[in-house]
Amino acid sequence: MIGLARVTGCAIALALAACAPAAPAVTKAAEHPASGVDVEVARVLDDWHEAAAQANEERYFAHFAEGGVFLGTDAAERWTVPQFRAYAHPHFAKGKAWTMRATRREITFLGGAAWFDEDLETARLGPARGSGVLVRDDHGRWKIAQYNLSIPIPNERFAEVRALIDGAPPTPKAPSP
Repeated sequence: MIGLARVTGCAIALALAACAPAAPAVTKAAEHPASGVDVEVARVLDDWHEAAAQANEERYFAHFAEGGVFLGTDAAERWTVPQFRAYAHPHFAKGKAWTMRATRREITFLGGAAWFDEDLETARLGPARGSGVLVRDDHGRWKIAQYNLSIPIPNERFAEVRALIDGAPPTPKAPSP
Protein backbone atom coordinates (compact mmCIF):
# COMPACT_ATOMS: atom_id res chain seq x y z
CA MET A 1 0.00 0.00 0.00
CA ILE A 2 1.27 3.48 -0.84
CA GLY A 3 1.49 6.03 1.95
CA LEU A 4 -0.08 9.50 1.79
CA ALA A 5 3.33 11.12 1.27
CA ARG A 6 3.88 8.99 -1.85
CA VAL A 7 0.41 9.87 -3.18
CA THR A 8 1.05 13.59 -2.56
CA GLY A 9 4.45 13.25 -4.22
CA CYS A 10 2.81 11.56 -7.21
CA ALA A 11 0.25 14.35 -7.48
CA ILE A 12 3.01 16.96 -7.43
CA ALA A 13 5.02 15.01 -9.99
CA LEU A 14 1.96 14.75 -12.26
CA ALA A 15 1.33 18.49 -11.96
CA LEU A 16 4.96 19.27 -12.80
CA ALA A 17 4.95 16.82 -15.68
CA ALA A 18 1.94 18.60 -17.17
CA CYS A 19 4.00 21.80 -17.37
CA ALA A 20 7.16 20.20 -18.73
CA PRO A 21 7.98 20.03 -22.44
CA ALA A 22 6.90 16.84 -24.16
CA ALA A 23 9.35 14.02 -23.64
CA PRO A 24 10.27 11.63 -26.42
CA ALA A 25 7.96 8.62 -26.74
CA VAL A 26 8.81 5.76 -24.43
CA THR A 27 8.06 2.09 -24.70
CA LYS A 28 4.60 0.72 -24.00
CA ALA A 29 3.76 -0.29 -20.44
CA ALA A 30 3.73 -3.97 -21.43
CA GLU A 31 7.43 -3.70 -22.34
CA HIS A 32 8.45 -2.39 -18.90
CA PRO A 33 9.44 -4.85 -16.24
CA ALA A 34 6.34 -4.88 -14.04
CA SER A 35 4.44 -7.03 -11.64
CA GLY A 36 1.86 -9.40 -13.02
CA VAL A 37 -0.87 -7.06 -11.78
CA ASP A 38 0.62 -4.11 -13.72
CA VAL A 39 0.65 -6.21 -16.88
CA GLU A 40 -2.93 -7.35 -16.22
CA VAL A 41 -4.17 -3.75 -15.93
CA ALA A 42 -2.21 -2.72 -19.03
CA ARG A 43 -3.76 -5.62 -20.98
CA VAL A 44 -7.26 -4.50 -19.99
CA LEU A 45 -6.59 -0.95 -21.19
CA ASP A 46 -4.90 -2.13 -24.40
CA ASP A 47 -7.80 -4.49 -25.15
CA TRP A 48 -10.30 -1.69 -24.46
CA HIS A 49 -8.54 0.57 -26.98
CA GLU A 50 -8.29 -2.31 -29.48
CA ALA A 51 -12.02 -3.04 -29.13
CA ALA A 52 -12.78 0.56 -30.13
CA ALA A 53 -10.38 0.36 -33.09
CA GLN A 54 -12.17 -2.81 -34.23
CA ALA A 55 -15.61 -1.27 -33.56
CA ASN A 56 -16.41 -4.12 -31.17
CA GLU A 57 -19.07 -2.41 -29.06
CA GLU A 58 -19.81 -5.36 -26.76
CA ARG A 59 -16.16 -5.95 -25.89
CA TYR A 60 -15.49 -2.22 -25.48
CA PHE A 61 -18.33 -1.58 -23.03
CA ALA A 62 -17.72 -4.85 -21.16
CA HIS A 63 -14.54 -3.25 -19.82
CA PHE A 64 -16.48 -0.69 -17.76
CA ALA A 65 -17.33 -1.18 -14.11
CA GLU A 66 -20.90 -0.95 -12.95
CA GLY A 67 -21.51 2.74 -12.32
CA GLY A 68 -18.54 3.70 -14.52
CA VAL A 69 -18.10 7.19 -15.94
CA PHE A 70 -16.46 8.49 -19.13
CA LEU A 71 -15.26 12.10 -19.20
CA GLY A 72 -14.78 13.37 -22.75
CA THR A 73 -12.83 16.29 -24.11
CA ASP A 74 -15.79 18.68 -24.08
CA ALA A 75 -16.75 20.20 -20.71
CA ALA A 76 -20.30 18.87 -21.17
CA GLU A 77 -19.13 15.28 -21.71
CA ARG A 78 -19.61 13.53 -18.37
CA TRP A 79 -21.33 10.31 -19.26
CA THR A 80 -22.47 7.30 -17.31
CA VAL A 81 -21.77 4.12 -19.24
CA PRO A 82 -25.35 3.89 -20.61
CA GLN A 83 -25.18 7.56 -21.72
CA PHE A 84 -21.76 7.06 -23.31
CA ARG A 85 -22.94 3.90 -25.05
CA ALA A 86 -25.95 5.76 -26.48
CA TYR A 87 -23.56 8.42 -27.84
CA ALA A 88 -21.05 5.89 -29.18
CA HIS A 89 -23.46 3.28 -30.59
CA PRO A 90 -23.92 4.97 -34.01
CA HIS A 91 -20.12 5.00 -34.47
CA PHE A 92 -19.78 1.34 -33.55
CA ALA A 93 -22.81 0.44 -35.69
CA LYS A 94 -21.07 1.94 -38.76
CA GLY A 95 -18.12 -0.35 -38.09
CA LYS A 96 -15.84 2.57 -37.35
CA ALA A 97 -15.36 3.86 -33.83
CA TRP A 98 -11.97 5.42 -32.96
CA THR A 99 -8.35 4.41 -32.77
CA MET A 100 -6.15 5.35 -29.83
CA ARG A 101 -2.82 3.76 -29.03
CA ALA A 102 -1.00 4.25 -25.74
CA THR A 103 2.58 5.44 -26.25
CA ARG A 104 3.29 5.83 -22.52
CA ARG A 105 1.42 4.58 -19.48
CA GLU A 106 1.97 4.79 -15.74
CA ILE A 107 -0.01 2.61 -13.33
CA THR A 108 -0.18 3.18 -9.58
CA PHE A 109 -2.00 1.01 -7.06
CA LEU A 110 -3.76 2.41 -4.02
CA GLY A 111 -5.81 0.05 -1.93
CA GLY A 112 -7.84 -2.09 -4.34
CA ALA A 113 -7.73 0.40 -7.21
CA ALA A 114 -5.36 0.93 -10.13
CA TRP A 115 -4.84 4.58 -11.11
CA PHE A 116 -3.30 5.27 -14.49
CA ASP A 117 -2.40 7.98 -16.94
CA GLU A 118 -1.43 7.40 -20.54
CA ASP A 119 -0.30 9.41 -23.53
CA LEU A 120 -2.28 8.49 -26.62
CA GLU A 121 -1.58 8.61 -30.33
CA THR A 122 -4.79 9.32 -32.24
CA ALA A 123 -5.56 10.10 -35.86
CA ARG A 124 -8.43 12.51 -35.26
CA LEU A 125 -7.48 14.29 -32.04
CA GLY A 126 -3.72 14.29 -32.43
CA PRO A 127 -1.81 13.78 -29.20
CA ALA A 128 -4.22 13.05 -26.35
CA ARG A 129 -4.09 11.89 -22.77
CA GLY A 130 -6.22 9.40 -20.90
CA SER A 131 -6.36 8.90 -17.17
CA GLY A 132 -8.58 6.97 -14.88
CA VAL A 133 -9.22 4.33 -12.29
CA LEU A 134 -9.79 0.60 -12.54
CA VAL A 135 -11.35 -1.52 -9.80
CA ARG A 136 -11.94 -5.24 -9.51
CA ASP A 137 -15.46 -6.56 -10.02
CA ASP A 138 -17.06 -9.35 -7.97
CA HIS A 139 -15.20 -11.91 -10.13
CA GLY A 140 -11.77 -10.30 -9.62
CA ARG A 141 -11.60 -8.78 -13.13
CA TRP A 142 -10.25 -5.25 -13.60
CA LYS A 143 -12.94 -2.84 -14.84
CA ILE A 144 -12.75 0.84 -15.77
CA ALA A 145 -14.56 2.89 -13.12
CA GLN A 146 -13.57 6.23 -14.61
CA TYR A 147 -11.82 7.30 -17.80
CA ASN A 148 -10.91 10.90 -18.56
CA LEU A 149 -9.89 11.75 -22.12
CA SER A 150 -8.14 15.09 -22.58
CA ILE A 151 -6.18 16.97 -25.19
CA PRO A 152 -3.01 18.43 -23.69
CA ILE A 153 -2.43 22.05 -24.65
CA PRO A 154 1.17 23.29 -24.74
CA ASN A 155 1.57 26.11 -22.23
CA GLU A 156 2.86 28.48 -24.92
CA ARG A 157 -0.40 27.96 -26.90
CA PHE A 158 -2.80 28.27 -23.99
CA ALA A 159 -3.68 31.97 -24.55
CA GLU A 160 -4.67 31.23 -28.16
CA VAL A 161 -6.80 28.28 -27.17
CA ARG A 162 -8.42 30.21 -24.33
CA ALA A 163 -9.28 33.04 -26.75
CA LEU A 164 -10.90 30.52 -29.11
CA ILE A 165 -12.92 29.04 -26.26
CA ASP A 166 -14.00 32.48 -25.06
CA GLY A 167 -14.88 33.49 -28.62
CA ALA A 168 -12.50 36.46 -28.57
CA PRO A 169 -9.78 36.96 -31.14
CA PRO A 170 -6.32 36.05 -29.84
CA THR A 171 -4.13 38.89 -28.65
CA PRO A 172 -1.25 39.38 -31.09
CA LYS A 173 2.19 38.78 -29.61
CA ALA A 174 4.68 41.60 -29.56
CA PRO A 175 7.59 41.10 -31.98
CA SER A 176 10.75 39.74 -30.40
CA PRO A 177 13.70 42.14 -30.21
